[in-house]
Amino acid sequence: MQLRATALTLKETFLVINEGLTIKGKPLKDHLEVKGHTEALEYLFDLADRKTPAQLSEKVIRELNGIVMHDIDHEWAGKYRNSNVIISGASHTPPEAIEVPRLMHELIKWTKEEGRKLHPIERAALFHHRLVYIHPFYDGNGWTTRLAMNIILLRTGYPLVVILKNDRRRYYRLPAEAGKGDPAPFVKFIAQSVQRSLDIYLNVLTPSRKAKEKFITLKELADDSRFSAKYLNLLARTGKLEAHKEGRLWYSSHEALKRYLAGRKRKRK
Repeated sequence: MQLRATALTLKETFLVINEGLTIKGKPLKDHLEVKGHTEALEYLFDLADRKTPAQLSEKVIRELNGIVMHDIDHEWAGKYRNSNVIISGASHTPPEAIEVPRLMHELIKWTKEEGRKLHPIERAALFHHRLVYIHPFYDGNGWTTRLAMNIILLRTGYPLVVILKNDRRRYYRLPAEAGKGDPAPFVKFIAQSVQRSLDIYLNVLTPSRKAKEKFITLKELADDSRFSAKYLNLLARTGKLEAHKEGRLWYSSHEALKRYLAGRKRKRK
């Protein structure tokens, strides 16, 4: 699955969070307003909005955990655990506490070096898997990991990814499979989550002329043009044709197709 970066502004991101609806029809912000998440998101957006965006680092990860866990476990919020832990109901036993600083250092090094060679979504998914494996904090590891993963995605132009409640069973199961040497299903799951968020963003950020234009499916548009539905789908997915996705179907308009053709003529000249 290939997804195109959207180069969203912070203003657009806030608009989507406040006004966007998930596929289930619930406000996107309802999935984010867990205690401590509002402050953590503000911190995350501040990092992404700087002239020189902050690098993902151990300091940033600790600060994210400190924010989300401040009112829950003030003593250990933002601090690496100093004793071994067992995760209830999980087959994976996290590394010994004495190994945490070294593993965290190696994870950040991997993210900046070998991870850079990967597609941003694959890098984000594998980073997520490795951080959960380390389980560096006593509590809040899941929240912290998802927020840190979103830093990678936001900095490369992808939308904020939210794991919906209905997907949690798969979300908890797939990392276990990745731990057994098969990360592909988990990477695909994260990619699908990015796609869903992108659909929400495109729906909210469709230009105002959407109200004046009649949006139809690409198949209907193909029937009235010389292009095939497959070709129009390619134009939509690569951002060359103004379109938005509702469920599994792409929608565009005759006016959008005319704008695309006019733009193509200008480039040829």
